[in-house]
Order: sequence, then structure tokens, then C-alpha cells
Amino acid sequence: MSKHHVDPAAVPPETEDSAAEELTYRLRQQQLAAEYGAYALRTHDLGALLLEATRVCAEGLHSRFCKVMEYLPDEGSFILREGVGWRPGLVGHARIGADLESPTGYAFQTGTPVISNHLDQETRFRTPRLLAEHGIRRAINVLIQGDGGRYGVLEVDSPTEGRFTQADLAFLQGFANLLGVAIERHQGEDALRTSEARLREALAHQEVLRREISHRVKNSLAMVAGLLSMQKRTSSDPALEKALDDAVARVTAIAQVHDRLWRADEVDSVTLADFMGEIAQQIRATAHPGQTLSCDFAPVSIATDQAVPLALLVNELVTNALKYAYPSGEGDVQVAIAPGAPGRLRLTVSDQGRGLPPGFDAEASDSLGMTLILGLSHQLRGRIDWQDLRPGTRFTLDFAMQRKAGA
Repeated sequence: MSKHHVDPAAVPPETEDSAAEELTYRLRQQQLAAEYGAYALRTHDLGALLLEATRVCAEGLHSRFCKVMEYLPDEGSFILREGVGWRPGLVGHARIGADLESPTGYAFQTGTPVISNHLDQETRFRTPRLLAEHGIRRAINVLIQGDGGRYGVLEVDSPTEGRFTQADLAFLQGFANLLGVAIERHQGEDALRTSEARLREALAHQEVLRREISHRVKNSLAMVAGLLSMQKRTSSDPALEKALDDAVARVTAIAQVHDRLWRADEVDSVTLADFMGEIAQQIRATAHPGQTLSCDFAPVSIATDQAVPLALLVNELVTNALKYAYPSGEGDVQVAIAPGAPGRLRLTVSDQGRGLPPGFDAEASDSLGMTLILGLSHQLRGRIDWQDLRPGTRFTLDFAMQRKAGA
């Protein structure tokens, strides 16, 4: 808001008959109030709002002194929050009592404006020391409040002889009402910023906890895999060694899937192509020379709750194919996840190897690997189809896609 210079004509009229002077004076007050309203809309600094309000009100009532007295409920008194004309060091520190014996306290507690044009002759109130020390002879006080409650008092004081009128009171009260709205807006914005800051802190803390828990889960799974490997080294039973190798591979796969998820920025969903691409890369790292894995994953997002069993299922199918489809140890396994019917995905894992054994029945199999494949497929609520390609085998799972957790 620009600094205004008082128009020489826009001063309090000397007599009640000075109609032209009165009109000029009141029009100037309206102009000041309108300009301050525009300033308040674009300013978000409460201190600047209060200071400008006191400057403009002092100008509007042709005085050197104006102040905003903020009520401090814990102290039961007012603090000179902002003002113009006062000696250095008083703004932000000076206190005034809030009892009914002071004009400021009376205006605040009763909500009734106070005009006192002769403080030295005042019988209704005592003159606060702050006013006496500055030689204040007359004062006008109005309540500042918004819908959320009372903030304090807006007061214009003058050391000169003269009078504040009901028209002056109307100007100051209207200004205080405008100031009350501006303060309330600022308090609302401040509360919102505080809430947002607390929310950011809570989310950051939650993220730290999530990462810490995930890190501990990963370490725990790694410990389990290590214990299984130690048990294998003490065994002389080939069948047990093979079972323990399979167990280590599965626990490691679960740890890798978990590690991938907690490192992702998304919590409720993952990008299928990126997520499964990393899982496939981890499988390739464990394959024998001459074994290859070809992948094609749709660039869609699915729920994390669905991505975990899907990744474990792919890991089980692909490792089984690499292990059993090619007795020579060389060959390619193809895995694809592509859109099927609307809202559905189709997982396909195929090879050109030895094919399914005679009389193959997945439901009747007692192998742990097949039990895991069936269990994970049922968890995805999909329809399974095994095909003997001669040569090779194709596994297909058709399932509904979840785009986020709980969908």
C-alpha cells in the first residue's frame, strides 16, 4: 500500500457548518479504507497488516498515534502489538490492563466503542500510563473481532485538543471489522500451514518407519536364507540338500520382492513393467550359462497387494522352467504379462523344452513348487491353463487387475 500524504483539505472540519470540509474528510476516510481492503487481500504478513492498519487509521483521523492492542488471555492484559507514534521499544512490549476501568478493557469486554474527548476530565475510566506518558488528551477505541472470537482493540489517540465524532467512530469500527476479517484469514492460513507442516512431518516419520521395518524384514529373510544354507552344508542327503537349495531360492526371492517394493516411491501401487523387469533381472543373475529369459510386460500400474504374489508366481514358474525344461542346460523361457479382456491381465510363461510329463495333473501334484504355484494363482483369483506345446509348455493365468490396494 502506497504511503499517503494528507490532503490539506482532508482534515477534521473546524465547525459543524463546514459541510464541504466534512464531505472531503469523510470521502478521504472511505478512500483509505478501500485502499487498505485491497492491500489486505494481497498481503499475508500479519505484522505488516497490523502496522499498515495503524498508519492508515492515524491518517484517517488526522492523528499521530494509533495502536492495535492484542488481548493476551493467559495474562489478562493487552500488549501493544503494532502502532505508530509511540516511543521506540514500546511496540511489542508495552502492556495495558484489560479490566473495565480502562477504556481499552471496557471496549474489549463489553464490545461497546469508547470515545473520550477529554481524558484529563474522564470519570468513567482511569487514563492508562502509556497514554499519560505521551500526553494523550483524547482517544477512541473499537473492538477487533472475527467469527472466531475477539482479537483485541483498535485505538486512535491524539495529544491535541479537538473531538472524535460518531462519524469517526463509524470509520474506525468499519476499519476494525475489515481488520478482524484480515486477521482471521491470516490465522486460518497459519493454522493450515501448521497442519500441513505437521502432516509432512508425520508422513516423513511414517516413511522412516516403513523403510526401517522393511529393512529389518529384508535382513530377517536374509538371516533365514543363511540358516538354511548352513543346514544344507551339514547335510549328506542329496534330496535334503536339493530341498534346502529350493527353500533358499524362495526365501531369497521373497526378500528381493520386498526390497524392490520398499525402495519404490509408490506405496499402494507399482508400475508393472518396471517392477517385473527388476524381478526378471534378478532371475537372470541366477541362471546357468546358455539359459535366457525373454520378457514382455505391459506398462500398467497394479496394486502392491497384487504385485507381490504375481512376482513370486513368476519367479517360481520361470525358475522351474529353467531347471526342468532343458535337460541340456540351455534354452529360453518366455514370460509375458499383457492386457486381456477389459480390466484383466494375462500372465504367460512358456518354453520349448521337454514338455509336461505324461498324466500331468497340477491339482494332484504333491510337490512344494506346484503347491506354491497353485496357491499364488488362487491368491490372484485367476484361471489357470496348462498347455503341452510339443515341444514345450505354456502356463497361462487370466486374472482381474487391481489398480490400487483394496480395489
